[in-house]
Amino acid sequence: MSRGGTVLPASTGTSTTGGQAPEGAASTTRRGALRWAAAVGGGALGVGTSLGAGSAQAAGALHPRPEQVSDPQQALELLRAGNARFAAHPQQHHGTTRARREALAEGQHPFAAVLSCADSRVPPELVFDQDLGDLFTVRTAGQVIAAPVLGSVQYGVEHLHTPLVVVLGHERCGAVKATLEAIASGAGPSGTAVDSLIEAIRPPALAAIEALGAGAPAEALLAEAVRRNVLAQVAALAADPVLAHAQAGGHLRVVGATYDLHEGTVTFL
Repeated sequence: MSRGGTVLPASTGTSTTGGQAPEGAASTTRRGALRWAAAVGGGALGVGTSLGAGSAQAAGALHPRPEQVSDPQQALELLRAGNARFAAHPQQHHGTTRARREALAEGQHPFAAVLSCADSRVPPELVFDQDLGDLFTVRTAGQVIAAPVLGSVQYGVEHLHTPLVVVLGHERCGAVKATLEAIASGAGPSGTAVDSLIEAIRPPALAAIEALGAGAPAEALLAEAVRRNVLAQVAALAADPVLAHAQAGGHLRVVGATYDLHEGTVTFL
């Protein structure tokens, strides 16, 4: 990836152990990527889906998946299936295997980039029941987008070829709540960097107030502001020239989602 004269190093997709590529290794280029859709006959991936004998799998992965996923819909189904596992059996999320960790030392092929809130209750790898190397995560309070955040997402899409970007908000987001409170009280800037978060979230928060009315119940107003904040961030990412180019070529999909703290479920918007 080259932007403004900056060249990013290519990721390594094969092991150098004994000079041989590991079983199931795939090219890091889109042209050489294995198509998961072909492996499952184009069908959606469910919790009980198994791979055929000839399908490349991520070495040592807890849940079988192709070494490289290039189809946005298949990536989305992997996340849906993972969240279903987490919501139904959160106690069954296990740590990574040694084989998986060692394989990842040679390179990574995350199948989705997740821009999520920094809230400690919403770690994407747990929420989607994924392993090391599965997700390229970027986290800020209120999943606010700034230049380094956008650059990170661009890196995941252009360099790592992630076919899916998910903006993940959550129930009762503290950053969104703080923004609503600042609007209601008319509070001025605090003089801290927190002000940048509030200013970034202010437009969708104001839109939520306009839609529901200032007298709406606090919980309903917060939920609507959370939803609108996610959608605003999805729109901002989708409009970025780098991501827009990938979308136009059919290599990328950008979606929004919200996480329910009580139920452990993710709702895609």
